[in-house]
Amino acid sequence: MIQCIAVDDEPLALELLADNISQVPFLQLKATCNNAMEAMKVLQTQPIDLIFLDIQMPGLTGLQFIQSLPNKPMIILVTAYEKFALDGFNLDVVDYLVKPVSLDRFVKACNKAWELFQLKNAHAQISTTPTPSYFFVNVDYTLLKIAFKDIVWIEGLKDYIKIHLIHSNKPVVTRMSMKTLEEQLPGNLFIRIHKSYIIAIEHITAIKRSSIFINNIELPIGDNYKDAVIALTGNTS
Repeated sequence: MIQCIAVDDEPLALELLADNISQVPFLQLKATCNNAMEAMKVLQTQPIDLIFLDIQMPGLTGLQFIQSLPNKPMIILVTAYEKFALDGFNLDVVDYLVKPVSLDRFVKACNKAWELFQLKNAHAQISTTPTPSYFFVNVDYTLLKIAFKDIVWIEGLKDYIKIHLIHSNKPVVTRMSMKTLEEQLPGNLFIRIHKSYIIAIEHITAIKRSSIFINNIELPIGDNYKDAVIALTGNTS
């Protein structure tokens, strides 16, 4: 649900606005306000996602009120004046409704706010979802946990792969394709340099035209992967 408030100094206009809001199933009206200062008090006491806002009001105008907000909710302007439309959109309002507002036009504006609300929520969920720092592989009928930071390089051998770890002389061998494993690895930490090799970028010590070194280990760069290596180094010579 979108938590919203309605702000208008005209009682009849505010009543009509509240009635329109009540007919939209994803809107929940938390308060009606006669001026910007009343609206400001509401914003200080509870989270509000959307404001339906008149422009010409005593004290702070609607546009001045928007400019005063440090953390601005979504705004739909509802006004009797067309002349402020450009000013409104320059303040990133969701929509600009000119009174009298038909219900279908009102619902259209609300749908725009709903789409923006869902987009913001989806982005927030992605931003707060922690990125895994490990993955599991099947070794001898056991799921073995491997941290990305422990991987030095990976070698593909037909249907198997060898994962060489920083603190072990013996690689982990598991039945898996290179493609499947590559999809699990963070692109900012690993680079595929050959159909048979993936390297942890942190452990690269030197790069030649056709090979990459991890200390004294030299691994070939496949023709199909040279562009990725060039992009990594930024050296096109």
